[in-house]
Amino acid sequence: MTLGVDKQAEPLSPFETGFRGKCPRCGSGELFEGFLTVRPDCRACGLDFSFADAGDGPAFFVLSFACLIGFGFVLWMHFSVGAPLWLNIIVSAIVLAVACLAPLRPLKGLMIAQQYLKDAHEGEITKPDH
Repeated sequence: MTLGVDKQAEPLSPFETGFRGKCPRCGSGELFEGFLTVRPDCRACGLDFSFADAGDGPAFFVLSFACLIGFGFVLWMHFSVGAPLWLNIIVSAIVLAVACLAPLRPLKGLMIAQQYLKDAHEGEITKPDH
């Protein structure tokens, strides 16, 4: 299965297209139709986005880093500032929600753009010829 990467033209940067949520082929069409819902195809160039399957990758990376930073913030706020427990819970919930949701869409766009650029697709198990 080929994704239609144009070998004649210079490929677009997956960082530029992915982080902006743009089509990895033309760079002008929108990749998402909702917060994380991928469009069926690009309205500008017609690229079929059925190859796009970021799975749980973006969520894993976001949670791995956001939880470390967020937990450090929670500990700092509790021990250094000495805020009451109710304030610590409210502020920590807001910080963790923002730290998790803000990078999720750009990372999903980046992973989809990388899939397009590298012509990645689901692996197959083939039986050896005997």
